[in-house]
Amino acid sequence: MNLARLLLRTALASPERPALYLGEELICDYGTLAGRAARVGGFLQGRLGLPPGARVGIWMANIPAYLEVLYGAWFAGLVVVPINAKLHPREAEYILRDAQATVLFVSEDLAGGIAPLLDGHPAIRHVFVPGTAEYRSLHTARPLGDIHQRDADDIAWLFYTSGTTGRPKGVMETHGNLLAMISCYFMDVDAPSGDDALVYAAPASHAAGMLNFPHVIAGARHIMPRSAGFDPAELVELASCHGRLSLFAAPTMIKRLVDHVRDAGADSSLFKTIVYGGGPMYVADVRQALDVMGNCFVQIYGQGESPMTITALGRHHLQDSGHPRYLERIASVGVAQSLVEVRVADSHGVTLPAGEAGEVLVRGPSVMRGYWNNPEATAKTVRDGWLFTGDVGCLDEDGFLTLKDRTKDVIISGGSNIYPREVEEVLLQHPQVHEVSVVGRPHAEWGEEVVAFVVVKSGCAIEAVELDSLCLQNIARFKRPKHYQFVHSLPKSNYGKVLKTALRESLAQE
Repeated sequence: MNLARLLLRTALASPERPALYLGEELICDYGTLAGRAARVGGFLQGRLGLPPGARVGIWMANIPAYLEVLYGAWFAGLVVVPINAKLHPREAEYILRDAQATVLFVSEDLAGGIAPLLDGHPAIRHVFVPGTAEYRSLHTARPLGDIHQRDADDIAWLFYTSGTTGRPKGVMETHGNLLAMISCYFMDVDAPSGDDALVYAAPASHAAGMLNFPHVIAGARHIMPRSAGFDPAELVELASCHGRLSLFAAPTMIKRLVDHVRDAGADSSLFKTIVYGGGPMYVADVRQALDVMGNCFVQIYGQGESPMTITALGRHHLQDSGHPRYLERIASVGVAQSLVEVRVADSHGVTLPAGEAGEVLVRGPSVMRGYWNNPEATAKTVRDGWLFTGDVGCLDEDGFLTLKDRTKDVIISGGSNIYPREVEEVLLQHPQVHEVSVVGRPHAEWGEEVVAFVVVKSGCAIEAVELDSLCLQNIARFKRPKHYQFVHSLPKSNYGKVLKTALRESLAQE
């Protein structure tokens, strides 16, 4: 089953249904969107002669052309390689080279930066920039008469990991993987309808872009913000214009949106579903978000290796404040999604009992085919069908998974494991703490000691002794930070994740 059939199905049934907007402006209906995708596919297959399985790079901001390029490549049976628009040109060039992409679609704002790097590139033969005459010529190509047949195990999306621990690896996500993800979305996350509007506020190269599938199936509207990114004030305006707005957001983005809605007194009822993931959402932030915006949140936990499809924490869990373990549950990432199995294991892969921390493993039809041209990494990560995520967590007796940290972030002090998130949750209880990140620093006697980087709210001041007292009231003495560094901001990746590697490097330099 080729994913392009999802778009064609909706276009045939409801061709005049509005499909794509730029801000408040209607760009095209579903019939037109599918027609453009068929012509893009016809150009790539017919005029360029790309064979099935050839890789097509997409390095674009969130612009209207994104969806027609994505589906156009699938119409022709090709593999898309979406690249985060926030990456440096050299990072994008590495991905294109590793994927052996032969065609690149790049938005105008990024084209100038990568052009010098493509001179003499061994694989890239054609570069298209939406908005130019050359790109518009794609729309004059003969549309494909039929979608190229793809099997469930054929690669659809080559997803490159963030590369925080080295060069990014290409995750081979198949048509079958993504169809399993879509099924889980309808069963465990949300049920979009034709009245909904999906706004692409986070990079379409990642989870935000993958939300397109269930919304295409439902015949919902797709909105590219004029900012091509995340702006809380713009999102509120789009919600007022379109209503029933849905989006994917990282926890740092949610915090900014909630603060804006609260401060502006905006109507939060116009937001239908906000899916969050990509990092921990602290309990204090979850509770504030629910207080300000109501029952519109769903949490997902997944990885590129099992996209958006490991666990989910549904609206009903987030709203069940009367449950005796409510605070524990909203600190978790929910329960296994319907089509996967999740367990926690020790270093030998042996399943651990409820309550014990170990590595999170997942098995199911959403788990990747493997890493692109990297069989050694594949064999290390997928064993006997189980994906070893590299995340530390524990399952409770009810099946709720609570993540501790990445295995590389666990602090071992005096032979005891300290999970940074546990310390961070406590420090965030202080009313004047805006953000915090905890890392380990080498210590001659204890192996490592705990260091907390703290961002204080604007206009406030905190003494380290206050934070120390707060920790001593809530966690064991050996877990409390031995040093507090007050900083103006925390270093973050292009996806909004705090870069603990950078924090550890800054401590090493000191």
